[in-house]
Amino acid sequence: MKTLLTVFLLSFLIFCLNVELTAQNKYNTSFEDANEFTYKTVGDLDLKLWVYTPSGHKAENKKPAIIFFFGGGWNAGNPIQFEQHCKYLVYRGMVSVIVDYRVKTRHKVLANKCISDAKSAIRWVREHASELGVDPDRIAAGGGSAGGHLAAATAVLPRFDETNENINVSSKPNALVLFNPALVLAPTNFDSEDTQLKEKLNNMGQRFGADPLDISPYHNLKSGAPPTIIFHGTDDTTVPISTIQIYCDKMKELGNKCKLVAYKGEPHGFFNYGKKSNGPFVDTVNKMDKFLVSIGYLKAPPKSIIK
Repeated sequence: MKTLLTVFLLSFLIFCLNVELTAQNKYNTSFEDANEFTYKTVGDLDLKLWVYTPSGHKAENKKPAIIFFFGGGWNAGNPIQFEQHCKYLVYRGMVSVIVDYRVKTRHKVLANKCISDAKSAIRWVREHASELGVDPDRIAAGGGSAGGHLAAATAVLPRFDETNENINVSSKPNALVLFNPALVLAPTNFDSEDTQLKEKLNNMGQRFGADPLDISPYHNLKSGAPPTIIFHGTDDTTVPISTIQIYCDKMKELGNKCKLVAYKGEPHGFFNYGKKSNGPFVDTVNKMDKFLVSIGYLKAPPKSIIK
């Protein structure tokens, strides 16, 4: 369907050119009450992650964990984006992790390297699970927009693992919590004789550093993908909700669990802490909590935790 494809391409170009609100804030790499670790070294660059642990946490506790990736179009972004999510989930009893990864404006890399860093971060947490007090079989990944793409990419893309890492330790998460993620990064139906379209696809590949089909979670879905919840605004013009709907439909067709929570009239980035007196933040966090309870990562609270 050429019309549908054209809409997709235009929407995707908007996505590539957009930088989320969090990317406009001062770049932050300091988090109180979290332990800092280097999960990967590239040349003279040490890539960091920050681990929040529940009060009284011990290595033998083997708690479930969640690893968050910030958004920013693979171009910029701020690790602080999911700080409040981490603090909330630590209060609820999960080990929570904030990850910094390479982006274009700071490190001159394309999306393929962002994916590699995300996979490295999850592998590092799993490899160090016994030291961190983490259950290696209950590691979730989460993120917003491009960060949501990275979380999904770690779960379903077969490529982009670093060759110098121990690939016997899986870089795939066991669950996904996604906020307006980019999940369909290549056309779903197109005319192979359309030379103009081919040129656009080639340009996308230059932005990604890889074939769009190789980094598109939708195009790499298989049965056995981790249970997933997705929060998305119906008025998101950066990542159209139609792409999320077809992603969830395909997940279910393959026998995977996928829940889309749509927010009527909400735009891209609506869920972020500090938006609309934190109403959307609170609601998405409560629904995230219920999802994590449903898959056994949290114990059910007596009532809504945050107001």
